[in-house]
Amino acid sequence: MIQFLLKGLIRDKGRSLVPVMVVAIGVMLCVLMHTYVKGVMGDTIELNAKFTTGHVKIMTRVYADNMTQLPNDLALLNVKTLTDNLEKEFPDMEWVQRIQFGGLIDAPDKTGNTKSQGPAMGMGLDLLSGNSLENVRLGLSKSLIRGSMPTKPGEVLLSEDFSQKLKVNPGDKITLIGSTMNGSMAIYNFKLAGTILFGSPALDRGTMIADIEDVRLALDMKDAAGEIIGFFNSGYYNQEKADELKAIFNSKYSKENDEYSPKMVSLKEQGGMAFFVEMSDSLSLIITTVFMFAMSLVLWNAGLLGGLRRYGEIGLRLAIGEEKGHVYFSMIAESVMIGIMGSTLGTTIGLFFAWLIQTYGIDIGGMMKGASLLMPTTVRAHISPVDFYLGFIPGVISTVIGTALSGIGIYKRKTAQLFKELEV
Repeated sequence: MIQFLLKGLIRDKGRSLVPVMVVAIGVMLCVLMHTYVKGVMGDTIELNAKFTTGHVKIMTRVYADNMTQLPNDLALLNVKTLTDNLEKEFPDMEWVQRIQFGGLIDAPDKTGNTKSQGPAMGMGLDLLSGNSLENVRLGLSKSLIRGSMPTKPGEVLLSEDFSQKLKVNPGDKITLIGSTMNGSMAIYNFKLAGTILFGSPALDRGTMIADIEDVRLALDMKDAAGEIIGFFNSGYYNQEKADELKAIFNSKYSKENDEYSPKMVSLKEQGGMAFFVEMSDSLSLIITTVFMFAMSLVLWNAGLLGGLRRYGEIGLRLAIGEEKGHVYFSMIAESVMIGIMGSTLGTTIGLFFAWLIQTYGIDIGGMMKGASLLMPTTVRAHISPVDFYLGFIPGVISTVIGTALSGIGIYKRKTAQLFKELEV
């Protein structure tokens, strides 16, 4: 029976081509929309994790309460011992030490007098030890515009826009003027090794990146760090794992009566990231649900019109003695086949376009000019396992419902009406 119905659909293009194409287009748009929303929200979360929040972050309790001020006078001490313990207790995580700081960058002229100055947001990373993936994680080498990466102590990177503002070039000397961990004035000379362009206005406005040991010397932070950041080896943030990890660490290391004891917080608890984490799942669900509902109405109507258009054929089949139930369920079976064929075709096309967007991305840099929010300027889709079957929900179910409703009229047909239709 199934083989017979399948041959009928293949041979009668008028009965199958249009419904299959309608289903395919609807499913393609549904899959593409879901992968796009998932990719944009996920990339925003991971970009913030790489540069600022990590998947989890360890600070002193008092530093955590004032983290927006980057209070390095409240930094962690004995960080080497703490990091070694973390690597032993949580080996499925990658732990890195970082120092975030603010200061004034002074660019001298040939005579040593100030040529230009500008406020900078600095970051001390492990760039020279050879045991860190910070360069790869932040894409520093790929973002290099002029000069080279730091290869020895005392060399730093500046964002390209910032270097143009200060009118400095690779090889020039610059001076950091800031505050040490102990509250005294810090004045430290660096050599500009190269300039980088992240493509994000929030980062390109005034960023300085130096090796963490140089920053420790400049800010008098021996064996100290503002924060220890942890990343899941999977590369993606997982709220459940982060909460579990946080509970284990804080129960062992964090003491409420000691404001300088270490405290772990998750990405969700930092810098308004709770909005993105919650919206990452809910927004994609909302948009996908609304889109699926709209496409379901279209596919429902397609199935309804298809059934109504075949009333003459149905009348002939009933007139020659075919049972109403058999006709009805054969139409349902045909709609299931159409739904499966259209959903398969639509999912394939949708995943192909999603793969293109995931691989090459869409440049929205022109829309991000002047933005203060840390968001990627190239948005990419993200293909997940659910996208391989998501489109079959509206593709099959809606088509079947439309056919089922239109087929109800079969049971209302009368012999006199059938002969009248056949005469026409």
